[in-house]
Amino acid sequence: MNSVDLECFTGGLLGMNSVDLECFTGQMTDLLFTEKDLVTSLKDYIKAEESKLEQVKQWAEKLDALTATATQDPEGFLGHPVNAFKLMKRLNTEWGEVENLVLRDMSDGFISNLTIQRQHFPNDEDQTGAAKALLRLQDTYKLDTQTISTGDLPELPYKSSLTVEDCFELGKIAYSEADYYHTELWMAQALRQLDEGEESSIDTVTVLDYLSYSIYQQGELERALEYTKRLLSLDPDHQRANGNLKYFEYQLAKQRKVEREQKVKEEKKEREKREVDKKKNFLPEKRKYEQLCRGEGIKLTPRRQSRLFCRLFDNKRHPYYLLGPVKQEDEWDRPRIVRYHDIINEREMEKVKELAKPRLRRATVHDPQTGKLTTAQYRVSKSAWLAAYEHPVVDRINQRIQDLTGLDVTTAEELQVANYGVGGQYEPHFDFGRKDEPDAFKELGTGNRIATWLFYMSDVAAGGATVFPEAGAAVKPMKGTAVFWYNLFPSGEGDYSTRHAACPVLVGNKWVSNKWIHERGQEFRRPCGLMSELC
Repeated sequence: MNSVDLECFTGGLLGMNSVDLECFTGQMTDLLFTEKDLVTSLKDYIKAEESKLEQVKQWAEKLDALTATATQDPEGFLGHPVNAFKLMKRLNTEWGEVENLVLRDMSDGFISNLTIQRQHFPNDEDQTGAAKALLRLQDTYKLDTQTISTGDLPELPYKSSLTVEDCFELGKIAYSEADYYHTELWMAQALRQLDEGEESSIDTVTVLDYLSYSIYQQGELERALEYTKRLLSLDPDHQRANGNLKYFEYQLAKQRKVEREQKVKEEKKEREKREVDKKKNFLPEKRKYEQLCRGEGIKLTPRRQSRLFCRLFDNKRHPYYLLGPVKQEDEWDRPRIVRYHDIINEREMEKVKELAKPRLRRATVHDPQTGKLTTAQYRVSKSAWLAAYEHPVVDRINQRIQDLTGLDVTTAEELQVANYGVGGQYEPHFDFGRKDEPDAFKELGTGNRIATWLFYMSDVAAGGATVFPEAGAAVKPMKGTAVFWYNLFPSGEGDYSTRHAACPVLVGNKWVSNKWIHERGQEFRRPCGLMSELC
């Protein structure tokens, strides 16, 4: 398997040898039903061995209640990232512990069932991926560990909390990736819950050991020293902590000496840097992207807002839409982004999803060097391609796009269907090929991507917006609507303000389908302009 950056886990691994886990929440529901079946089997076993297996009985009753609730609304339940992570953790780690416990009694019935099912369970890599998804959501939406641990995420019907063991596991996974920032956050949360009296098999000394070292790795010697002293107050003979204590004290003394010498120089440099940044209005793209995902930093002034309208649209009196014009809304002015309301119905959306589900695979991107499709860590979703000849619904959707845009879709790419589970995202990118990418779309032979049409086929409880960092625009998913924009000016030059991104899905499950329309065939439908800025 490839390295995993998991936003949710798919039940599609049943019968598969290798799984890309940037996945599809709908398939993941199979695991919940598998887990429920295992609980039922376990309860049957308990009836025969109740006197010996009181510990197993308590475990089964807890899981019975959880899975009963979860399977009533699997997608809603798995829309909570904490539930997704804990499902991974249970199936990969805790069910194995139950198996070992029951094996002592040599019960063939339950064990054979569990052993068969475990070959389809998530593995360590899957569990790590689920943890990374939580960390990614934490950063993008500025969620503190307490909020995630208590499960107080927005608009959730299912509340699920993290134990000390869960927090410790998240911290350990971050530690194994040398991600000391998140190691500190989650070890501190584990320590907080221990200090509040939560019972746990994880002891305070172990947590403090990880916590002090992760803080040291971030250069905060004083705090690292404080936690090391606390650790030694609980375990004075801790060998590593005693060694760290002396080393931290030595390094701290050196650091303070250097800081005194450099303080004046650094203050001057910082003042100069602030002035330069102020003049440039400088903000790294990643920060702009994350701000827009949180609903911050939108740059539409009241004057520009007043120029945006809603209208009934017939595309210059198109015969079909003359009788039934569609509802069109201006979402943004530069670049011009329009939204079409009630443009795809429930039956059509379900049919598109049905056709796409069996062939959903890890989404790919164009490699600018080779012009070929490849996977990339900055795009975390699953996608499938649907051709017009496969079903009348797909053909009808393509025709609708052509009628409303006035562009020829015969040279367009096939309809792409994408699913973003919890944590799914697509970082800032261009849909069109730039001048330094001469081989982009070369194999298609239809020119550059002149425009993008994007259907939203689900609502998203939180997160999942389409944002344009350069323009400062944010477009929220709205089921049954579509948005459209041109990637190229009439001259054929690329519009760099169309650089956009799909924000991570915080809660829920995001379905979209898009059509990339190419230059060939548009010569008389959208004639070239003489100036690149002409729209």
